[in-house]
Amino acid sequence: MTTRNIVVVSYDNNWKQQFEAIRAEIQDALGKLVLSIEHVGSTSVEGLSAKPIIDIDVVIEDGSKLKEVIEKLAGIGYEHEGNLGIVGREAFGYTGKEHLQNHHLYVCTKDSPELKRHLAFRDYLRSHEEAVREYSRIKEEGAKLFPNDIDGYISYKTGWIEKIYREIGL
Repeated sequence: MTTRNIVVVSYDNNWKQQFEAIRAEIQDALGKLVLSIEHVGSTSVEGLSAKPIIDIDVVIEDGSKLKEVIEKLAGIGYEHEGNLGIVGREAFGYTGKEHLQNHHLYVCTKDSPELKRHLAFRDYLRSHEEAVREYSRIKEEGAKLFPNDIDGYISYKTGWIEKIYREIGL
């Protein structure tokens, strides 16, 4: 799913419930293939402004499970899109999910560096209220400056994100 218009909104308490609805469908389909299903990205941080798209990392043991995971996700409307240039994270698009909040779905192995980054960044923000305020401001400004340019929006946020990664040792 490619973002065409950048819209950043204030935190919505319903994002937690929306994540749970998506998580339940995925858990039902994948069963014991899954170690965990993680709500990551800005919608997972209370108080953080975000694009209203839920980011989800499905965590599996190792790459030997990926083929079966791809098949089972295809059975519920997800299409494997490859890693989209990010090693350690397999992306999935979808159809027939109008009953769910827009979301990005990724599958990662438990030792994936990308999973580690997602979780560390989320957990840092969850425990640093001032960082949430600052990142919200940056995201809101970026959306105003680059309302139709996802690359510009991402670039605008990158310096701040990299500063946090350095702070947490990534």
